[in-house]
Amino acid sequence: MPDLLLELRSEEIPARMQRKAAGDLKALVTGGLVAAGLTYEAAREYWTPRRLTLDIRGVDARSKDLREERKGPRTDAPAKAVEGFLRGAGLTSVAEAEVRSDPKKGDFYVAVIETPGRPAEDIVAALMPGIIRDFPWPKSMRWGKASREPGSLRWVRPLQSILCTFGPETSDPVVVEFEVEGIRSGNLTYGHRFHAPEAIRVRRFDDYVTALERARVVLDADRRKEIIRHDAENLAFARGLEVVPDEGLLEEVSGLVEWPVALAGTFESDFLAIPPEVVQLTIRTNQKCFVTRPQGSAGGKLSDIFILVANIDAVDGGAEIARGNGKVVRARLSDALYFWQTDQGDLPDPDGLRAAADRLGLDLARPLDQRMAKLDALGVTFHAKLGTQGQRVERIAALADTLAASLWPEGTTLDGAPVSKAELQVLVRRAALLAKADLTTEAVGEFPELQGVMGRYYAALQGEHPSVQTAIAEHYKPLGPTDTVPTDPVALCVALADKLDTLVGFWAIDEKPTGSKDPYALRRAALGVIRILVDNGLRLGLGALVPAGDLVAFFHDRLKVQLRDAGARHDLVDAVLAPSDGDDLLDITRRIEALGAFLATEDGANLLAGYRRAANILAAEEKKGTHVAPQVDLALLVEPEEKALAGAIDRAELELDEALATETYAHAMAALAQLRLPVDAFFERILVNAEDEAVRANRLALLQRIRALTLRVADFARITG
Repeated sequence: MPDLLLELRSEEIPARMQRKAAGDLKALVTGGLVAAGLTYEAAREYWTPRRLTLDIRGVDARSKDLREERKGPRTDAPAKAVEGFLRGAGLTSVAEAEVRSDPKKGDFYVAVIETPGRPAEDIVAALMPGIIRDFPWPKSMRWGKASREPGSLRWVRPLQSILCTFGPETSDPVVVEFEVEGIRSGNLTYGHRFHAPEAIRVRRFDDYVTALERARVVLDADRRKEIIRHDAENLAFARGLEVVPDEGLLEEVSGLVEWPVALAGTFESDFLAIPPEVVQLTIRTNQKCFVTRPQGSAGGKLSDIFILVANIDAVDGGAEIARGNGKVVRARLSDALYFWQTDQGDLPDPDGLRAAADRLGLDLARPLDQRMAKLDALGVTFHAKLGTQGQRVERIAALADTLAASLWPEGTTLDGAPVSKAELQVLVRRAALLAKADLTTEAVGEFPELQGVMGRYYAALQGEHPSVQTAIAEHYKPLGPTDTVPTDPVALCVALADKLDTLVGFWAIDEKPTGSKDPYALRRAALGVIRILVDNGLRLGLGALVPAGDLVAFFHDRLKVQLRDAGARHDLVDAVLAPSDGDDLLDITRRIEALGAFLATEDGANLLAGYRRAANILAAEEKKGTHVAPQVDLALLVEPEEKALAGAIDRAELELDEALATETYAHAMAALAQLRLPVDAFFERILVNAEDEAVRANRLALLQRIRALTLRVADFARITG
């Protein structure tokens, strides 16, 4: 079967757009082929900085002939109905329609519409101009003289050539001919801009890849990544070093080069006095280079060697390229060193910050305290309706203090030593007051992604307690589903306070997430609270801290997402949440885990079946208005099975009371499990709807006790499994 090869070659496509653009091209082309009646066996997309390529194998040579029969109105239908049918079917008169008979409905019209198939190359030629013109680039441009004309072609960068061939392996393919803005498709491509700028004639994908490789273009982006990874690691290893892993940078760099050549550059070791995060970000952001460290180094120590990736085999082996990059790296690191040293010194007029320092309880002899006082004194707005950053820090400090008092017992261990609750609260308040201080530092101004990280360094330099340092660095965590959560008691309190203040504040001003819009990342904040509490096994009644009832409901919704992502059944989450408005997220999680484990057993499955039978009978009788006794009358229990069930319910209630009081949910499920055999026996031998009204009401009361008992654990009615 024929194969289709397509290449759209342009000026350099931004690296961040390449992977998605190639996927979009594949989806648009294959979708268009299928919509036109063509099938294909396989399709794969490729991309480099200068081209998007599709290799589509086993395409039908021609679309199938189609025959469609469209049923119309009766032959004696009103003229307007017949005319509408003819228009819809594309017929000019009833003479072009067939008349068929139905024994019950009489004679009616049928339009037989036959559509002949088309050659695949005609379909592709008709399809491609529209795809190219309407391609969904995040940003696009016009260029050249044509850009002055309305409706001229827009592309991410100037489009230079289109290659499109189609045909079987056994013969020469044909060029699928079409034109877009004066660019005609053909069978020519071009290799590396500098090494092989001459035209290359192409037949099909295999010789296309081979020809590009000879012309210094590696088409496969994943292969380029592996070349970069391998060569960079070898360069580092030869120097007794290892590359600091950076998958994001590797993806970006593979989108900047068509012929990757790894080179080593150097900078002065004096710059290693700068925190390693700053060194790495400086080199990464400005030069797209990888940093290295001594082999086996688990700490933050870096080396003075960096790895750059060129797009050319230089005649001098890359020496001049490495030298030029090193020159730029040194200049950037000089700036970073200046930021680092400046942040450690006093601000120009610390006395002017006295009022802010006194209000917040800051020590102006310390640089980080000065910067927090400056943040407050500047009146930097957090949100127009929620006050300044300084006011927010005060709220976070107060809330963190409350959390420390409620979450941690006397003698909590910090840095290997027990501390009193009062000492813990002092450290928590101190950490909360300094957590945002680095926002006014030079280093964070240059690299906002280092907020918290730089604060930790500056806190260490001025001798803050290790837990305070940790809290400053980690109070933003977790930043995503794969990020770690704080475990240090001080960090944990500040992280919770930071997120809860955000949620309570935005709920108070009615700025809640809507649909896909969440500009203040409130969903992430709520998930962060959930993960911190659940992962650390902490009990916290949110209701006392978040006064808005719908905010507790928001936490429930986020908890559902968290648990479902972790593999919990959605119906069990609903079942546990339904009978209460519980605000203890850890308790809810443990109930769900215990319920899932119970229902996976034979006792659990059978009790669920028994519950459903009891609930269905009760619902039917309550709907009819049947009298249900307010409580079970032991004197009316005649049959052994109903007596046994009543006794089992009594025992289960006692054990369930104890289990729920101690929050041992496995025991709570075990208490319910005792009902399985008595319930089975009851339904097997006892007629609930007895003729005697008192006996019937008493037996319905037994079923009501079963329903009430299970409801104390979960709403079994919501369990679908």
